[in-house]
Amino acid sequence: MASAAVGVQTISRRRRLKNRAFTLAMWTSGVLAMLPLLFIAGFVIKRGVAALNADFFTKTPSYQGDPHQGISQAFVGTAMVVGVAALMAVPLGLLGGIYLSEYGRGRMASAVRFVAEILLSTPSIVAGAFVYAVVVVALGSFSAFAGAVALTVLMWPIITRATEEILRLVPQDYREGALALGVPRWRTITKVVVPTAGAGIFTAIMLAVARGLGETAPVLLTALGNDFMNTNLMRPTDTLSLRVFNYAQQPSQQFVTIAWGGAIMLLVAVLIPSITPRILSNRQQRRLG
Repeated sequence: MASAAVGVQTISRRRRLKNRAFTLAMWTSGVLAMLPLLFIAGFVIKRGVAALNADFFTKTPSYQGDPHQGISQAFVGTAMVVGVAALMAVPLGLLGGIYLSEYGRGRMASAVRFVAEILLSTPSIVAGAFVYAVVVVALGSFSAFAGAVALTVLMWPIITRATEEILRLVPQDYREGALALGVPRWRTITKVVVPTAGAGIFTAIMLAVARGLGETAPVLLTALGNDFMNTNLMRPTDTLSLRVFNYAQQPSQQFVTIAWGGAIMLLVAVLIPSITPRILSNRQQRRLG
């Protein structure tokens, strides 16, 4: 009996040591994975914090050496382009994901899924060139609308494929229970299935928006950019990514500093949609737990 107790105690101690070793390894891997992000964020903030002042957010570009200039038109343009893109991509992506998950069978579903997967791996500049040939040439000018269409091409596949996979995780019992009560299938989907997967769908939408915020090449080929404030969807407009791209190439240190300031704003704009859904999802899981 004593030898058996010793054996059990030895195994238990060995398991605890293994658990601590693997826990330490996982935490170390996580910290190492975060180091590049922390280094990039710290470097960008260090180089661009000098540009962040009231003029940066309220003024438009001016001549070299003018201490009172900013990139307010880039903030307005980014909101226009990404906002319109979200208005087009979110409904299209949600409907596509619901169709593939709940109704998609046969060749049509396979074709939609194939197109979405191809677009997910397509370089963004290719999407920009396509929209340039189809929209910009047809309209006869660069425009915020063309930039929004280019971002829509990149955003809706993310929402579609993520929505499909998330809806497939909803237990089939939920659907069968609602149908057994006489609820129509479309209402079962809209009132039971989609709300159950709401946190995951919201995460997919925010990730798609984050990608749209950071794109430069497709916007350069479609929206072109603008040094002046513009609120007309059918005219060339500026975005944060374009302003950073243009100012980073200037020989003036003042413009380069402003570009680093724009990079800080881009970093924040991308991190907030990426982190917020995860925080909300964790809170929801804790409440359900």
